[in-house]
Amino acid sequence: MSIAVRNATTTWDGNLASGTGTFGSTSSGALDGQEVTWVSRTEAPGGKSSPEELLAAAHSSCFAMALGLTLGQHKLTPTRLVVSAEVHLDPVDEVPTITTSNITVHGTVPGVDAATFASIVDEAAKLCPVSRLFASAEISVDAHLDE
Repeated sequence: MSIAVRNATTTWDGNLASGTGTFGSTSSGALDGQEVTWVSRTEAPGGKSSPEELLAAAHSSCFAMALGLTLGQHKLTPTRLVVSAEVHLDPVDEVPTITTSNITVHGTVPGVDAATFASIVDEAAKLCPVSRLFASAEISVDAHLDE
């Protein structure tokens, strides 16, 4: 049985170069009406989203949750975790391919040193379900313990 099931529906009108996609139905409704275009995906966003931006949001939020859980397992409570993901769309054999997700973590965690924090971040990286989904992509994590 699934822990959670979420969904989204995109309606696309037109060809790739000049067409527009719209999220019409998402589980939460938070993305409903958001537009995506090839131009917003590969050039200037112009207030529109892209699959890579959505994947970056998914990866950063998932990683933050996994890190929060892992810190808790070590009896540590973060004051703040700021997790960023940078997802890359690159040509591979002349085909656009999502190849990389670079995670940057800044954490304020009382009672932990930098080496222990780095070890806990590594544990969280193995736990994050989105990281596991991206397993064939290159994922890098750059973690910083803030004072």
